[in-house]
Amino acid sequence: MTSYKDAGVDIAAGERAVELMKSRVARARRPEVVDDVSGFAGLFDASALTRYKRPLLATSTDGVGTKVDLARRLGVYDTVGHDLVGMVIDDLAVCGAEPLFMTDYIACGKVVPERVADIVGGIADACALAGCALVGGETAEHPGLLDADEFDLAGAGTGVVEADDVLGPDRVRPGDIVLAMASSGIHSNGYSLVRRVLATTDLTLDSQPTDLTRPLGEELLTPTRIYAQDCLALTRSGGVRAFAHITGGGLTANLARSLPPTVDAVLNRASWEVPPLFRVLQAHGDIPRPDMDATFNLGVGMAAIVGPDKAAEALRTLAARGVPAWHLGEITPGTGTATLT
Repeated sequence: MTSYKDAGVDIAAGERAVELMKSRVARARRPEVVDDVSGFAGLFDASALTRYKRPLLATSTDGVGTKVDLARRLGVYDTVGHDLVGMVIDDLAVCGAEPLFMTDYIACGKVVPERVADIVGGIADACALAGCALVGGETAEHPGLLDADEFDLAGAGTGVVEADDVLGPDRVRPGDIVLAMASSGIHSNGYSLVRRVLATTDLTLDSQPTDLTRPLGEELLTPTRIYAQDCLALTRSGGVRAFAHITGGGLTANLARSLPPTVDAVLNRASWEVPPLFRVLQAHGDIPRPDMDATFNLGVGMAAIVGPDKAAEALRTLAARGVPAWHLGEITPGTGTATLT
C-alpha cells in the first residue's frame, strides 16, 4: 500500500503551516476584505471603488529570483517574503496605483511548517507596510522536482488608480527633475551574478570585508525597501509626472521606460555614493562598470520625475517619511534614453 505521504506530500504539515501563519496574515488586512469561510478564494468589497470616477485596476506579478537560494543556505526565510511584496507592489506604484490586495504562491520540495510560516509571515508584514491586504495564497509540495530544502515563491498584486491620474511617460517634459530614492541594498535583482561571484572568488556568506559592518550574507538578505506609500504621498502633494522602479536592467534601462521618445534623462553619477556592498562585489568579482550599471540598482531603488517647482517639496516629503532621497538628474530634449554622466 502506497500513501500520498509515501509519495512525498505531507498534508498534515501543510495544515500545520496554515495554522502557524494565521496570526501574522491577520495583520495584513484592509477594511474592504471580506472573509471567505471556505478559504478557496480571497474576497474584496469592490463597492469601495465607487469613490472613483473611472477606476482602473492595475495588476502586477513577480518573484524573488535566485535570492531564495541564499535564504535557503542561510536558513533565513522571512526577508524573502518581504522582498516579494516589494517586487510586486512597488511595480503598481509606478502608475500611481494604490495597492489593494495580494496573493502568494510557494513551491517547495518539502513543507516545513515553520519555514512556510516565516515566508508568509514576511509577506504579511510587508503587505501591512505597503497598505495592502494579503487575501490568499497557495503552498505546493513538489517532491522529486525540488529537493527537500528548496523552494521558490511568486506573487500577484492588484491596485487601483483614477483614470485621469495615471502617471507615465506622456506627462514628462523637458525641465522636469529626476529624484532618487535610496535602496536598502541589492533588493531582489542581480543575484545570479552575486552567486557567480560567490562561486568563483574567495568571498563567502560568512565573509566580512572591511567596508561592511556585518557579514556578507546578512547584507545580501537585507529586505527590499517598499516605496508604495511613499510614492502615494508624493502623488498627493502634486507635481509627480512618473516613477521608475529600479529592478532588473538597472537604473538607466528602467528609467527609460518612463520617458516619452522626445526627451532624455541625464543623471549625475556624482550625486550619490554607491553603497559599500556593490563596491565589494564589483572589486572581488572584477565586474566591469557597464555590467554593474545594467545589473544592480547601485543604491537607487525608485526614481521619481517631478515638475521643477515641486522638487524641493518632494524631497521634504520623503525626508519626513524617512526615505533618503536626492536630486539625481534632469529631463532634457532627446530621444527617450537615460544616461549616467
